[in-house]
Amino acid sequence: SKRKDRCRRVRSHDRMSDVEQTEVAFLWKPYIPFGKLTILHGDAGNGKTYVAMQLCAACTNRAAIPSMETLEPFNVIYQTAEDGLGDTIKPRLIEAGADLEKVLVIDEGEEDPLTLVDERIERAIRQNNVRLLIIDPIQAFLGEKVDMNRANEVRPIFRKIGNVAQRTGCAIVLIGHLNKVTG
Repeated sequence: SKRKDRCRRVRSHDRMSDVEQTEVAFLWKPYIPFGKLTILHGDAGNGKTYVAMQLCAACTNRAAIPSMETLEPFNVIYQTAEDGLGDTIKPRLIEAGADLEKVLVIDEGEEDPLTLVDERIERAIRQNNVRLLIIDPIQAFLGEKVDMNRANEVRPIFRKIGNVAQRTGCAIVLIGHLNKVTG
């Protein structure tokens, strides 16, 4: 019964021969495409946030990153839940050489935490002409009832934020921390 329903839903554009081939524009070729999700995942202390700060500097102030084409400066959103903005993020951005006027943060308020499916993300991207959004760490923005280790819970969230990237053309980088396992 489910198979019959799936077969009925097949449309002509479900054939690869009907799909229009397009080129991918890159923020940093071949690592970070515009209009798509990129996940930077690894152990604590491996430099994920350092790379994010360097990206902010490259995008806002033309700071050099190896093999990255220099782009006209643009606005970036750096959304974090773990580090203090004034005592950690701002000093790191200054050290990286970012233009702080072009690095934005979405104001969550105290009672309305931001999640990856929050409409404020797309609104902020559009209103501020943002071309790079960095979320650090992914786990903090999934929502309190979502288990990062359950694909059926995470997949629809990633699909929604991926659709935001596609609709806006914004490169979205999600930073993830591996679970610490002992033994």
